[in-house]
Amino acid sequence: MAKSKAPADGDTVTIKKYANRRLYDTERSCYITLEDLGTMVRDGRDFRVVDAKSGEDITHNVLTQIIMDEETRGETLLPVNFLRQLIGMYGDKMQSMVPQYLEASMATFRKNQQDVRAALEGALGSNPLAELTRRNLEMFQQATSAFIPGGGNAKAKDAEIAALKAEIADLKAELAKKK
Repeated sequence: MAKSKAPADGDTVTIKKYANRRLYDTERSCYITLEDLGTMVRDGRDFRVVDAKSGEDITHNVLTQIIMDEETRGETLLPVNFLRQLIGMYGDKMQSMVPQYLEASMATFRKNQQDVRAALEGALGSNPLAELTRRNLEMFQQATSAFIPGGGNAKAKDAEIAALKAEIADLKAELAKKK
């Protein structure tokens, strides 16, 4: 996908879909793919897809196609039971409430996801996995030092040995004075 300036916040990019199924990005004046549109979604770019001939908004259909492509490639996100339940909602008296419910649920999920990430980054620094690994290794070393001779932190043991040697030397010096 060719890169260019991003639109200002709130701007919606118009993508035209031609009869030959090609997608044209009117902002950057180039043809793009469904994969490029998927990247735009993940990047938070707002766009709408219109049929080039009729001007009809077909964004919903194109987004559904992107999901189908992802699911076909083995990137399954939607469980079979969820899909069955979703299909079962078509024609149901409650069908009109499903889109709002799903949007609200997804918004809540995204907010929770952001909160967890922020909490992890705030507590653990910029690389939470590396920090967790470091902490786990420290705990493992402390545990092994308690049960396995020589299994703990070598620097701490060296310092402890040096302190004990100094204490013994002091005791020897005191004994020598008393003699």
